[in-house]
Amino acid sequence: MQGRQLALIVAVVALAACAARPKQPPAPFVPPQHIKGGVNANDILFRAIGLVGTPYRYGGNTPDGGFDCSGLVTFVFRDVAGVSLPRTAQEIAAIQAPHVKRKQLDSGDVVLFGSGDRINHVGIYVGRGRFVHAPNAGGTVRLDYLDAAYWNEHYSGALRILL
Repeated sequence: MQGRQLALIVAVVALAACAARPKQPPAPFVPPQHIKGGVNANDILFRAIGLVGTPYRYGGNTPDGGFDCSGLVTFVFRDVAGVSLPRTAQEIAAIQAPHVKRKQLDSGDVVLFGSGDRINHVGIYVGRGRFVHAPNAGGTVRLDYLDAAYWNEHYSGALRILL
């Protein structure tokens, strides 16, 4: 009887070791205190505006390959400021960065869009009520107004990455 109990315990331990572990959420982003080379928000917005016209590509994150919304945002912040952001819009929305009220938006802030708690689109605010983003398949990176009906209805907030 003891041999069977021992074999059962060994089998249970082996199976537990092979079981899939729950996916851990990515480590929270903490904005760096020292951005490379004295980069400021204007550097972010000029780089983003310079990418207007780049083709949309789902999963894209380079000017040569095209961009989706989060690929555009992560590329600009990494390229200009050396800041690594998470890859998806939902993960970007979850980083530990200061939230900015709409009336206090400044150039270079990351604007968030979605419904409820689900963020499914991001862009970079450039000022005067406009933002740069990669909106959809078949389109290109472009400037749009936050007050446009669709974007106004789905606006969910903003983050300030550069402190």
